[in-house]
Amino acid sequence: MPIDNGRPPTPAEIFGAALESLNGEDLDGLIERCTDDVVFEFPFAPNGKPRRIEGKDQVRDYLGALPGIEITAPPSIDVHQTTDPDKAVIEMRATGRVTTTGAPFDQSYVVVLVVSDGLISRYRDYWNPLVALETEKSA
Repeated sequence: MPIDNGRPPTPAEIFGAALESLNGEDLDGLIERCTDDVVFEFPFAPNGKPRRIEGKDQVRDYLGALPGIEITAPPSIDVHQTTDPDKAVIEMRATGRVTTTGAPFDQSYVVVLVVSDGLISRYRDYWNPLVALETEKSA
């Protein structure tokens, strides 16, 4: 679902809308904000976990299998627009709890986001794999 405010949406606006969908447990809303050939990359993924996911179906399957996280405080988000109007670097910290166990969740991310025609075409996520492994263990 494109953002319609009379001008092409910025990467920050697209990211915000996608994050809002994800936080609202609307996985389809996030997927609708991606190109058909979207690529998600996780350069720091631990062994046995995917480092690259291609296409909406794979992204849906991957995100749908992650443990549920309830965000308990507004995420800290700092967007750095690059000289390329279709690319931004986003620093984010999310805190909350794992919904199945109540275990605490605290993760920092650096995302390189590339958009095309108002949709996410590439999402490269640099995050701490140790937090992800702990979250998975507690789920």
